[in-house]
Amino acid sequence: MRLVIQRVREASVTIDGTLHSAIGRGLFILVGVEKGDTDDDARWLASKTAGMRIFNDEEGVMNRSVVEADGELLAVSQFTLTASTRKGNRPSYIRAAGHELAVPLYEKYCSELEEAAGRPVRKGVFGADMQCSLLNDGPVTIVIDSRLKE
Repeated sequence: MRLVIQRVREASVTIDGTLHSAIGRGLFILVGVEKGDTDDDARWLASKTAGMRIFNDEEGVMNRSVVEADGELLAVSQFTLTASTRKGNRPSYIRAAGHELAVPLYEKYCSELEEAAGRPVRKGVFGADMQCSLLNDGPVTIVIDSRLKE
């Protein structure tokens, strides 16, 4: 699984012109699931997300987690994170997991993150045409791949 985590001042997801989810200060998380990913990947990434110290303390040092900063969470599934760009100019999504694996692992990540962070995770809609809006704070953007955890 691969995540793009952005520290935001605000973020939202709109579907068919209707606001679906929105958060204030917190983390906007894009979630990509690849073939071969497991529940262990979802658990590990959720723990890393909840504990990652990317919010400023009183001295302006990134030393607080989203939990310590009392931030909100918004997670959106994004299969394009699995893109391979090695050949040519058209990305290949052959590594992307199909719905039968991707949906349960996305949901598993969100539920594990809720548990680890002790707060709700707002979500997009898996497979929907979503318009995502965010105001990146910093900017702070972190990429985490569960296959690179060791």
